[in-house]
Amino acid sequence: MGIVTTATDKFQVCIDVCVKCTQACYECFDACLKETDLNKRKKCVSILVECAMMCQMSVALMSMNRQIAYDQCELCGKICVKCAQECAEMQDDHCRKCAEICRTCADECIKLAST
Repeated sequence: MGIVTTATDKFQVCIDVCVKCTQACYECFDACLKETDLNKRKKCVSILVECAMMCQMSVALMSMNRQIAYDQCELCGKICVKCAQECAEMQDDHCRKCAEICRTCADECIKLAST
């Protein structure tokens, strides 16, 4: 249920997973920066920020009940899939957890975009 209206109820599940994915990506980004093999993680670190920003924009558009939110969510789903793939290649818990959350977000975004 929306916070101040019910207009965004159709988006609420996707809003919630996008918020969680944003947080997971930023937390994983921070954890990756502290790893000794940062050079190996350049692609992963880059896509973590891109994914978080895409999720944030999706939340904003869904919260404003914009029709363009469906197109945005389709793109968000695609970058979440790529982020999950990059994170899954890393051999640590924070990246594995982030990959799982990104996959969940991708599924919800793609599902919403197809409605």
